[in-house]
Amino acid sequence: MAQEVLEGTRQPGSVPPFLQRLAARIGSIGIDPTDSNDVALQKRLLVSMSLVIAPLALVWSAVYFAVGAPLSAAIPGSYSIITPISTTIFAVTRNFKFYRFTQLLLMLVLPWLLMMTLGGFKESSVVIIWAALAPLSSLLLGDLRQTLFWIFGFIFLLIVSAVLQPYLAPLDLPEQFVTWFFVFNVGAMIAIGFAVLYYFVGQRNFFQERSELLLLNILPKEISEALKAEQRTIAAHYEAASILFADVVEFTPMAAKMTALRLVDLLNEVFQCFDSLVEKYDLEKIKTVGDCYMVAAGVPRARPDHAKAIVRLAIDMREAVAQRKFGGQQLAFRIGINSGPVVAGVIGRKKFSYDLWGDAVNVASRMETHGQSGTIQITRSTYDLIKDEFACESKGTITVKGVDRLEIWHVIGRKPG
Repeated sequence: MAQEVLEGTRQPGSVPPFLQRLAARIGSIGIDPTDSNDVALQKRLLVSMSLVIAPLALVWSAVYFAVGAPLSAAIPGSYSIITPISTTIFAVTRNFKFYRFTQLLLMLVLPWLLMMTLGGFKESSVVIIWAALAPLSSLLLGDLRQTLFWIFGFIFLLIVSAVLQPYLAPLDLPEQFVTWFFVFNVGAMIAIGFAVLYYFVGQRNFFQERSELLLLNILPKEISEALKAEQRTIAAHYEAASILFADVVEFTPMAAKMTALRLVDLLNEVFQCFDSLVEKYDLEKIKTVGDCYMVAAGVPRARPDHAKAIVRLAIDMREAVAQRKFGGQQLAFRIGINSGPVVAGVIGRKKFSYDLWGDAVNVASRMETHGQSGTIQITRSTYDLIKDEFACESKGTITVKGVDRLEIWHVIGRKPG
């Protein structure tokens, strides 16, 4: 019923469903599930181009036959016969290397042979221009070495044609016919070439944008740009930054009672909520480890209000958790925050991740570990930076492993006004 409604409300000028299905069917010919995006695009491009040219070649053949040139008509006619057969074989074997070579060879040689039978450049209406599709297509479908082969092949045929031109016997075709076929050859070749490039560039841009978006979801923009420019270790020291850790209270016993899928769905729902808040305050999500969520302010973009910004985030996180259920569960979080100098960067060669190191990070983690349910626990280094904007309650001192006794505060909320 929904499909009928959609079809009934189809906007004027949109592609009819049967054409969409046909295009999808053609686009799936020879595609293997293991193909990369680039390989799948190359296959789709060559199949589509070959099957578009085939009916044009059939019309071409009929016209030449009608004007009394049966030998010339047989050449484009052979393309319109060979191409569907070759494409069918490719759909079964998925041997793209062989299919690509045979199709490019047909594109290169058949226009040249047609020109020879018609009597040269002028008499054939420069039909050899169609042979330029071979190197153009190779540039999009193969590596540069293969493209050089087809370019040299095209140039070689041009030179041979020029040498043989004086010895060719031209057919007695009407001048008007030759002129209009010149328009057809040049116009159709440019149109197909442009369409191929337009489609290829559009698809490449789509995949590139999707890759860029994926990379930006993993790394900060500044870091991803640096990695794309040069594969190297990236690290920087920041004198002033704030780090937040948030952890689900009593997560282990709760997780033991849930299925794996339900547990992942719950964490995904929680972290998506937190991600929106992180984006709201233009902060940097560093990572998640199990049920632990880590955020930083002041890296990789320095900002003077790093402590205030991350406390605003913490208050919003606490309110969001208190006001709603996740996966049908009412959760509680411990949140710990600390401020100080950190080292941030990306190390390794595979599975890049942006991370932070330093005592300030370790203490922030301890603030969360030693915190209480529903509280935002901060150190003096953070308190000194936020006390004019937020109401805090002193909780004395605690002993933290590896550190002397630390003064701690709980953030109550924003001060009025």
